[in-house]
Amino acid sequence: MRLCGLAERLRRQVGVLIDRQGTVTHALVGDDHQLMLPDLGRWGKDSGRLRGLRLVHVHLKGEPVDGDDLNDLGRLGLDVVAALTQRDGLPQLVSIAHLATERQAAPYVSVEPTAVLPQQPFNTLEFDCQAFIAELETHLSRVRPAGRLVDARARAVLVHVGPDAIAEAEDRLDEMEELARTAHVEVVGRVIQRRRDIDKRTLIGSGKLAEITLKALQTDATALIFDRELTPSQSKSIANQAELKVLDRTQLILDIFARRARSQDGKLQVELAQLRYSLPRLGDRDNALSRLAGGIGGVGPGETKLEIDRRRARDRIHRIEDQLDRLKRGRDVRRSQRSVNEVPSIALVGYTNVGKSSVLNALAKSDAYTEDLLFATLDPTTRRLHLPSGMQVVVTDTVGFIRDLPKELLGAFEATLEEARAADLVVVVVDAGHRQMERQLASVLRILADNDLGDAPRRILVNKCDAVADPAALREVVGQYDAWQVSAKTRSGIGELLGELEPAVQIARARAAELEQQDQDDRDELSEATWSPI
Repeated sequence: MRLCGLAERLRRQVGVLIDRQGTVTHALVGDDHQLMLPDLGRWGKDSGRLRGLRLVHVHLKGEPVDGDDLNDLGRLGLDVVAALTQRDGLPQLVSIAHLATERQAAPYVSVEPTAVLPQQPFNTLEFDCQAFIAELETHLSRVRPAGRLVDARARAVLVHVGPDAIAEAEDRLDEMEELARTAHVEVVGRVIQRRRDIDKRTLIGSGKLAEITLKALQTDATALIFDRELTPSQSKSIANQAELKVLDRTQLILDIFARRARSQDGKLQVELAQLRYSLPRLGDRDNALSRLAGGIGGVGPGETKLEIDRRRARDRIHRIEDQLDRLKRGRDVRRSQRSVNEVPSIALVGYTNVGKSSVLNALAKSDAYTEDLLFATLDPTTRRLHLPSGMQVVVTDTVGFIRDLPKELLGAFEATLEEARAADLVVVVVDAGHRQMERQLASVLRILADNDLGDAPRRILVNKCDAVADPAALREVVGQYDAWQVSAKTRSGIGELLGELEPAVQIARARAAELEQQDQDDRDELSEATWSPI
């Protein structure tokens, strides 16, 4: 009654947070249509325990529990939320909402993952709050078993935002789900929001973010992963509102690279990519430190700490770049030695997880690491191959590409691109069984063209032919690209491919020699035209 009287006098929403001992821990005053709750810290949802606080507040316009109340209920893990209506300072009606454990029976209104009791007169309300909360937690502990606490896998909701058609968005999220699986993240939900204008602060808008937060709550997700790169401010705003870990596509790929890198070069490239990605985000890590400056224009210890972090990151970047430069010179020496010995080279390139390593193993009878994961191998692997005619060639399996390659990761593909540039023949491997095969091929060819490899001698190799249900469609693809076709898994077509490689390499080398001679003739002609005797 005191709350209703206060709300009537102030013409504002007022409320209290009450713990399970009946003690008021917070008194809240909002405006005429909403109530702002304090920062209560993160809530450990996996335990099946609630926050231990219930919210009781007064609505001024006679409305029951609304969307903001349900958002606070789910986001903060409150025991219950009760909304009172008042007239002349006296309570009239009350509605109660709580987290739902399953579909509620009448008279509940199901607003998953919450449940709302319809309004009823305050004077006739019979609701044993303590007993109800104890029973609710018992149900929650069954829905969210304690065994999950020892499950090392993160649980994430994938989010796609953009103007793409639904089919395109679904394809992109399929790839994101594969990336998540590779990073040992369990995907428990997918959200697609079609919008042309991106919200500069939260990317998806506060309303949609509240909806996604409730979805994450319902599925016990611990992270939101966005299928695009987030700005530092967007990542911070989303994390603050959702109270979940927030990752973007670049961070997810960087995490995979950090797990998979084995060679010194690979590890350095990943560390360099991580530093370049995190450097512009250091200032947003903890802006509270910047408030320690004293006086107008003063430089406080917080700003000094951030500058030290930035300087250390830049120094580390320079040291890594020097180390990578030395490693690059070593690779150049090894490739030049192969060139002196006139050993032809073939580079297998393609989209990630199309079976390049499997093709290498089938050709060279080697044991390069293979697994049905994106970016299973991150270091180029070279094997010597004896062709049926007796010719020896060197075949190199390279790191798989991916569409919309983040700029921070371009350096991680430098060794792959070097092998492709030095190869006599580039073999672009594609997955015949993938429904996005042509789009993946287009992405690979675009990356090659962007890195001055668009005119390199190449052939298309269609792998996993055994996974194609329609032979006619396979013949159409092979004919369209004048491609070779094999199945590395069953070794179908490997013998024919070995026989085709030698003439293809010879044609490529002859063409390269012709172009080199033409370039030399052009240089000689230019030199003669510009030379004049004194």
